[in-house]
Amino acid sequence: MAKAKIHKKYWIETYGCQMNSAESNALEAALLESGMERASTVQEADYAILNTCSVRKTAENRIWGRIGFFKHLKESQDLTLIITGCMAERVGDDFFKETPTVDYVWGTNDKQRIAALLNGGSDERDSVYTFTQSYYRAGEVSSYVPIMNGCDNFCTYCIVPYVRGREVSRSVDSVLEEIAYLEDKGVKEVTLLGQNVNSYNTYHQGRRYNFPDLLSLISANVKGIKWIRFESPHPKDFSPELIEVIANEKRIARHLHIPVQSGSTRILEAMNRHYTREQYLNLINRLREKISDLTLSSDVMVGFPSESESEFQQTLSLIKEVAFLEAFMYYFNPREGTAAATYSAQLPGSVKMRRLQELIDLQRSITKQYKQERCRGTVEVLVEQVSKRNAKELLGRTEHGEMVAFEPQNRVALGEFTTVTLNAVVGNTYKATHN
Repeated sequence: MAKAKIHKKYWIETYGCQMNSAESNALEAALLESGMERASTVQEADYAILNTCSVRKTAENRIWGRIGFFKHLKESQDLTLIITGCMAERVGDDFFKETPTVDYVWGTNDKQRIAALLNGGSDERDSVYTFTQSYYRAGEVSSYVPIMNGCDNFCTYCIVPYVRGREVSRSVDSVLEEIAYLEDKGVKEVTLLGQNVNSYNTYHQGRRYNFPDLLSLISANVKGIKWIRFESPHPKDFSPELIEVIANEKRIARHLHIPVQSGSTRILEAMNRHYTREQYLNLINRLREKISDLTLSSDVMVGFPSESESEFQQTLSLIKEVAFLEAFMYYFNPREGTAAATYSAQLPGSVKMRRLQELIDLQRSITKQYKQERCRGTVEVLVEQVSKRNAKELLGRTEHGEMVAFEPQNRVALGEFTTVTLNAVVGNTYKATHN
């Protein structure tokens, strides 16, 4: 394949998870360092880079739709289209068979080399995932910090181990150096990222460090960063040691995202999740006993192959019992290459859609009730931006990740913490009075 000549302007589109967002930030920093400029519109770009997701078929369908858009765009401008990320890893060179619109396909391990590749570096594919020095995006007050990549769990529905590879942990020194850099940039909140953060496992100063060790070390070293978050932990690896660290370290936000996927033990076993319904509920109970003012979010799937109506009802009952503040809800979507895609007892789309709607309706009612009950008292928020709907209002988030809109009564800069009194809920946003 011929080497590409360097162009001046780039356009990046990011799909999927927070890890992709972090990696796009790092890619953009490398492109800027190489002398390129960010295009203000895609019509100005010399390069369009799609950082793709492959977790669900709907995500891939969006990419095929965008490729159709770029096909027409390339008829009127000189544009190089690059596909990277998880879908690039899964589909590979078959992109070229499907459409001549795509110019380059560089997978998960290659995306951080794109700037060098566009400057004439070797286009030989990299077989090893490497972390970059920083994933910071200029001006942000909340930053992602990847601490590991890949997954060894092989849940039967999940494509991640096949497109991101096996687990690899970032060095402790690299993580601490990035967090120190973020503090110098004025970042106030970080989210530690990994496909399974509590599988973090590496050596540091002659001894093994696990995730609770890393979390304790980060908490002890930060000064300006007030809230530390992490996503996503696997319930089977949520150790008593980790619970103690969260309970004792006040900088760790009192909002945890813990995917459950199903409320049925049989379905969980079919998913290869390695925990039962009872074990998950026991974990939640232990967390709530140890950590005051804790809120929870989760991932929940319906319509897994062979899921019966009674097993679906078990999921609904678990949702009621745990009372998540919010949940990401979806129906089973077979991914080619995963075990569950070959299971014979696939459910009709109409059944999956009906169950998903029931789940969504239930979770919305729980979220609404929670927010109505919480709509009182004073809370602290991290100010993130000016409201697009009302230029007089600022938008901030609470420690629990809730959006709050308020009119400032005195000068408050973006990236500062301030206190407000909650007094109403409009949609999913609190309205508040600035104190």
